[in-house]
Amino acid sequence: MQFKNLKLVDYVVYGRGAFNQLDEILAPRRKDNFPMIFFLDHYFIGKPLAGRIPLRGKDKIVYVDVTQEPKTKQVDALAAELKAEFGEVSGIIGIGGGSAMDLAKAVSLMMTNPGSSADYQGWDLVKVPGVFKVGIPTLSGTGAEVSRTTVLTGPTRKLGMNSDFTPFNQIVLDPELTKNAPANQRFYTGMDCYIHCIESLEGTYLNEFSKSYGEKALQLCQKVFVEKNHWDDESDDQLMMASYAGGMSIAYSQVGVAHGPGHRLRRHHRVGRDQQARQADRRRPCRGNRLRRRRPQCHPGRDAVGRQPDHRRRPARLRPGGGQRRPG
Repeated sequence: MQFKNLKLVDYVVYGRGAFNQLDEILAPRRKDNFPMIFFLDHYFIGKPLAGRIPLRGKDKIVYVDVTQEPKTKQVDALAAELKAEFGEVSGIIGIGGGSAMDLAKAVSLMMTNPGSSADYQGWDLVKVPGVFKVGIPTLSGTGAEVSRTTVLTGPTRKLGMNSDFTPFNQIVLDPELTKNAPANQRFYTGMDCYIHCIESLEGTYLNEFSKSYGEKALQLCQKVFVEKNHWDDESDDQLMMASYAGGMSIAYSQVGVAHGPGHRLRRHHRVGRDQQARQADRRRPCRGNRLRRRRPQCHPGRDAVGRQPDHRRRPARLRPGGGQRRPG
């Protein structure tokens, strides 16, 4: 097929307080006495969000440890536990950042497909639809809420389960859920969205569909990180939509050559993607600087992210370079 026939998320609800509609959204998807399973980022243990989840009957909250990125053995273990306890489930709801949502997508698929999730790392290997699945981001930037992949570290490789059965059936975009995110985590996850935009807009697979989403996402990132010197509710609103648009841009384009090595840096050295790009810039030329080109001074004597100026440091050029590969 010459042109990609892109599978999108089935339903989207957006707005402050949209999380309060979750019970109503789930009601028609409940099957007999089979429960809904809520994968909640372990960050929320003991926090109010758990008490807002609309549990019914045998519904269960599973706190998922996302200290490390999702692994195939973690997915297989979660699916096996749910099958042993309930046989079937009505749906899987992932609430958290990109890792929590990726786990929800992967376990949904493994509730209906045989074998190990490692068997499905690649493109279009999943043949059976998973159970109903919902993504609810509490951090903005990864684009996991709209992607057709769920990135897993397997026994031999790190690769996504890329398929038309992977996207969520429903996503709930409620900026209120991101309000109290740790500042550093919020920044680095937001920069993930920024890098997605650059990978898409500067790549060789660019087209008008991808470009339209990428330019809007980049514009929103610039409003949040460049034009403001404080964080407010509007910042949460804008970054959530930047994440959505950035994910859509990548979905119909390709990620950059820096994307794959970035996984290893983050996993082994805890280096954020913006830091990766800054290091890569010291080793190769690039064509521009979309972010720093218009960066204002937020505080006297400091730059836009609050650092003391270092005149010996080369300007950070945040564009991962040229080559392209398939996402995952």
